[in-house]
Amino acid sequence: MINEGITAALAARDATRNGDDSHTSGTGARRPVQVARECTYPDFLKCQPLNFKGTEGVVGLTQWFEKMESVYSISNCIVACQVKFATCTLQGNALTWWNSHVKTTTPEAAHAMPWRTLKKMMTDKYCPRGKIKKLEFEM
Repeated sequence: MINEGITAALAARDATRNGDDSHTSGTGARRPVQVARECTYPDFLKCQPLNFKGTEGVVGLTQWFEKMESVYSISNCIVACQVKFATCTLQGNALTWWNSHVKTTTPEAAHAMPWRTLKKMMTDKYCPRGKIKKLEFEM
């Protein structure tokens, strides 16, 4: 009888350790489940995104793309905010280029474009075909 009680107690303990998704702390009380919250611009900045000036060349642009995607992941940046937040890191010639694009449309439309579209636009602008064969990015 004691062995059965010990076996039952060990089984219960193991169930809570093996992630049975009960969200209990072993006491029977439910643990609060942390809900992911939407990324804010300060959250995005805390991940230290790179700035891009447009003078860094192919390697600099590639590093900027990679860092932005890392920051999106770490900060839980939603798709709807990716271009808006990323373009806030543009400086110098790149900022002038972006502002010219925004003037051809609206800020809302410009910020609503998909990340991959911005990557293609920037690749076309900052990686002239004569200097590189192809900059790989997901389409």
